[in-house]
Amino acid sequence: MQHRDPSVLLSKPPALFGWPRLRVVILASTVLTLLWLPIFQSSWLLPPIRVLFVGCMQLLAFGIVERWPKRLPGWVARWVLQVVAVAVVTPFAAVFIYSLTTFSHPEVWSLDSKKMLGFGMLVAAGLLVSPWIAMSALYRHINGQAQQQALSFELERSQLARDALDSRLRLLQAQVEPHFLFNTLANVRELVDSGSSQASQVLNSLITYLRAAVPNLHHSATTLGQELELVRAYLELMHMRMPDRLQFAIDADPAALAVQCPPMTLLTLVENAIRHGIDPSEEGGQIEVTARLQDGRCLAQVKDTGIGLSGPALGGPAVGGKAESQGLGTGLANLRERLHLIFADQAQLSLMALEPHGFCVNISIPALQVTATTSGLSGD
Repeated sequence: MQHRDPSVLLSKPPALFGWPRLRVVILASTVLTLLWLPIFQSSWLLPPIRVLFVGCMQLLAFGIVERWPKRLPGWVARWVLQVVAVAVVTPFAAVFIYSLTTFSHPEVWSLDSKKMLGFGMLVAAGLLVSPWIAMSALYRHINGQAQQQALSFELERSQLARDALDSRLRLLQAQVEPHFLFNTLANVRELVDSGSSQASQVLNSLITYLRAAVPNLHHSATTLGQELELVRAYLELMHMRMPDRLQFAIDADPAALAVQCPPMTLLTLVENAIRHGIDPSEEGGQIEVTARLQDGRCLAQVKDTGIGLSGPALGGPAVGGKAESQGLGTGLANLRERLHLIFADQAQLSLMALEPHGFCVNISIPALQVTATTSGLSGD
């Protein structure tokens, strides 16, 4: 990501005769003219012309000093030079416009008391009012640039936070990928080494499984439908390894299949059910995976009838998207952290022991829909 130098924001001055500044000059000139017209009744056209001309010359001096010189000594403040320039140009502009608009005997207008009074009032007003207007414009400009700079910093900070979150999620996902891949390959190796006649079928199921898994390995999000396809391929693979000890069922609300979820969410829960519930049990058991929508949330559940967990391994319900479950492996620990990083307090993960034996994990996440379509899933 390219970072901008904040000083660049303050180094670019606005347009020399931009409408916001010109509007202020016209407004101030109009107010002064309306105040002076009752005093000078000889002409209604000359006062506004003179006042507006002096105001424009002040604006020109203000803008020139704003742009040049580009670099100033550290002890010189540019805003001071701008205010001084406005004050210095005022009498010269007044002399020029009075000489230009005094059509009869321009060389002696200074001897006319009324014209001198008008000239003095114009210069006095320029010296008293214009510096304050200039400082007000400077304040608004610097304040606006400071707000722009603060907004730029906030956007940059948000982008850095998103980049850090994405990097952290990729790191956690990189820890998950070897976990399920090594487990699956170890199961295949065991069948091949034992000379099982099901080795060919297992390899075919493994190919199906990897076809479902590999496209999602480097994605930060997937759909619940794609996740359930991956779970089905994994459970079919495990069923071939222990056909007499594992049964499974998948039941999903069709409306829930397009919900976004982190990759490997349900697969992690199913893997833990196999490893900690079904595999250690002599009788085996059944795994049920369900998903449904309720009140704008997606509720997913993975339940097994294995040996279950108790004591410190069970832990408790999730609080703020985090579940305290000791001993359930790296996969579930990473899942808890990924859910918290992506959904914060909007995700819940709870663990529950079943009677007489078994284990249940419930996940609740916001039902964020995507347009991608997924294939239907039916129970085994």
